[in-house]
Amino acid sequence: MRRFVADVSRNLTTQRRRNSATCVLQHSTCSLFSSSQSQSSVVIPVRFLNTTSVDPSMASDYSGTPVTLDTINPKVLNCEYAVRGEIVTLAQNLQQELKENPGSRTFDEILYCNIGNPQSLGQQPITFFREVLALCDHPAILDRAETQGLFSADSIERAFQIFDQIPGRATGAYSHSQGIKGLRDTIASGIEARDGYPADPNDIFLTDGASPAVHMMMQLLIRSEKDGILCPIPQYPLYSASITLHGGTLVPYYLDEATGWGLEISELKNQLEAAKSKGISVRALVVINPGNPTGQVLSESNQQEIVEFCKKEKLVLLADEVYQENIYVPDKQFHSFKKVSRTMGYGEKDISLVSFQSVSKGYYGECGKRGGYMEITGFSPEVREQIYKMASVNLCSNISGQILASLVMSPPKVGDESYESYFAEKDAILSSLARRAKTLEAALNSLEGVTCNRAEGAMYLFPRIELPKKAIEAAKAANTAPDAFYARRLLDATGIVVVPGSGFRQVPGTWHFRCTILPQEDRIPAIVTRLTEFHKGFMDEFRD
Repeated sequence: MRRFVADVSRNLTTQRRRNSATCVLQHSTCSLFSSSQSQSSVVIPVRFLNTTSVDPSMASDYSGTPVTLDTINPKVLNCEYAVRGEIVTLAQNLQQELKENPGSRTFDEILYCNIGNPQSLGQQPITFFREVLALCDHPAILDRAETQGLFSADSIERAFQIFDQIPGRATGAYSHSQGIKGLRDTIASGIEARDGYPADPNDIFLTDGASPAVHMMMQLLIRSEKDGILCPIPQYPLYSASITLHGGTLVPYYLDEATGWGLEISELKNQLEAAKSKGISVRALVVINPGNPTGQVLSESNQQEIVEFCKKEKLVLLADEVYQENIYVPDKQFHSFKKVSRTMGYGEKDISLVSFQSVSKGYYGECGKRGGYMEITGFSPEVREQIYKMASVNLCSNISGQILASLVMSPPKVGDESYESYFAEKDAILSSLARRAKTLEAALNSLEGVTCNRAEGAMYLFPRIELPKKAIEAAKAANTAPDAFYARRLLDATGIVVVPGSGFRQVPGTWHFRCTILPQEDRIPAIVTRLTEFHKGFMDEFRD
């Protein structure tokens, strides 16, 4: 009976999801963007968060108000957005055009490949996770007889366990500022099972996704523009934006595209010394593994080199590990930086490490639930007290996200009623993502002037485009970056939405775009066909 109801529910909502997926997208988590002016003489204009264009003539209407662009915090002006920028605004305008004038274009739908937001593109949530959430939010049905037919026995049991751990037995109540203690216990046990080393629930801070945790650490570390943070280039633009907002300096280190986006210690040393020569005190090193937007997975030996580098240079290691479940190649596997450092014999007082995890990625894709955590190790009690104070300013993270974070780190086990269905759902999602990544990778590498490294993990491909000189000149005439010019033309001709590489920073003189692997598998052939036909026409049009 329970499975029948679930199937009926899915069938009723599938079409509704397809019709509203792009509308849901506008409420999703966005990536932040800070362009590098040294990359090109092209000036990239500031973009707004709203989905409609701003009429310049309206500015004079508000000239008498106390807040203008001249009087707001300049750090906000310097912080820009790529994924929520011009390309998406144009896509939403096109979507409205298609709705009002069906058949007005050669395509009949917008294919959003710009953001890591799985459920907006049709990915179904994990049944066990949602059953537990539903029961926790409506505990009055836990003891009803019909609940036994609608929910699995282990989801009911887990909901009872969690409900008993929540202060006041209410998901609408505030929790401890670090998160519910029982849920942190569960997460710590999950980390221990993953790494083989002890984890302390008092080291865990539950947050509304990983992004607030990153902001918290930037607030802690950055005192002025003389404080620098080493960040990979290309990078997930949350880091460039958060460093800008908190008044610090981004110290770039370039990943080596020729070696599959390798991280070279020599590059870290060179950039560290260059920053020191400018009077910048480098406080931390950001490592994204698996990589965003680049999709590489670090080898354990490379991770050991990074740990040694941070220990020697007394840097905080900020490990973005939100894609730890997303590994698509048999010769790579995920190792947490905490596991690597402990395996090397380094303990609490040897290295300061912050690990970030989120419920938005992996196979779960629960972006809208805003769940995540950071595990902090290697900080003195006095500093930890200050981190706790910052967490307390926000009172607590949302309870649904806290529950999901505990479920992600402690899913059904062999012998549980939900295990087989849970494992089947997880395997189907990850296997499909691997196939999609391989298909898109092959398609991109077949295009003239396009090279794309192997998709080892995460949810993205970051192909490089050798654009003709005429295309670059046309982009300059349009006052935009060449890869943004390409992305605009791609959208206008095909309805495919990608993010220009300039939104993630890149080696000067190179051009890329980021494309997600998240559209449902039956939509991938359409994306490949449209992209292939467009690219051929674009290259012919601008051929030198």
